[in-house]
Amino acid sequence: MTAIELSGVTKRFGDVTAVDGLDLTVSEGEVFGFLGPNGAGKSTTINMVLDFVRPTSGEVRVLGRDAQAESVAVRERTGVLPEGFDVYERLTGRQHVAFAAESKGVDLDPDAMLERVGIADAADRKAGGYSKGMRQRLALGMALVGEPDLLILDEPSSGLDPAGAKEMREIVRTEADRGATVFFSSHVLGQVEAICDRVGIMRDGEMVATDTVEGLREAAGGEATLVVSTDGVPADAIKAVRALPGVSTARADGNTVTVACDDDAKTGVISTLEDNGASVSDFETREASLEDLFIAYTENGVESPRRSESTDASDHERDAENESEVEA
Repeated sequence: MTAIELSGVTKRFGDVTAVDGLDLTVSEGEVFGFLGPNGAGKSTTINMVLDFVRPTSGEVRVLGRDAQAESVAVRERTGVLPEGFDVYERLTGRQHVAFAAESKGVDLDPDAMLERVGIADAADRKAGGYSKGMRQRLALGMALVGEPDLLILDEPSSGLDPAGAKEMREIVRTEADRGATVFFSSHVLGQVEAICDRVGIMRDGEMVATDTVEGLREAAGGEATLVVSTDGVPADAIKAVRALPGVSTARADGNTVTVACDDDAKTGVISTLEDNGASVSDFETREASLEDLFIAYTENGVESPRRSESTDASDHERDAENESEVEA
């Protein structure tokens, strides 16, 4: 079963088209990273999934249900951490979680949930006195109430220190391991790269790429960054490297040479440096980060090859089946 399915979804606000003909499928049990610059249409898309905003045209299905006609049933099975979550200042952390449990009609120990998200020692404090990071942990705890089938996390690491961000990633992975689908929107690209099975990148209301990070890397050209340590870099050596086929850029910083090149150009870069008087002592390859890819797709106009969403989803489901067979 697909957890989220948008088919030809368009949303207009007057003369402004926020989302334009969006097709998107997120598989059950997947951790999906949802990316895009400000104004790309991410928030509008999330609001349509949650039925806070109705599409102008197209269909939205969530957990196998019509997101509009069966919105109450969908929300009962969905946990949401909204961007800019605001607490009830007069209520304690425990009261917040208890309220979320009552709203979902589930029985749980609020203290156990607060322990899980790392703020058990503040259970009796009024949330109005919580720091931004504590408020974010509280919001995550409320989203986890009832073991939802779908978690929608919008900027979940906002306000968290590195330790808190790591704990959040571990919680997300634990939720995915129990079978929940996680729809993860964030500007902290390192978090997305560390935890997501696939990512989708929006630009100007359209989905311009949907794939694994490795797939996006290959579609964007497959370039890597080669960092070479030398005992000195003659100017002619850099000029010679820049002239090589498959090399995009080359620069020297002291005794270090950094080259953006195709994989099959690496050997030529090393030999060219040595042929032109640079003694190479070490080198390493750094693949393009998700941040590099994000810029390529959103600012440099790179387009991803159009694999069908159904193919992406079936690939993910097939992988899950194969893993189950191995475990069995």
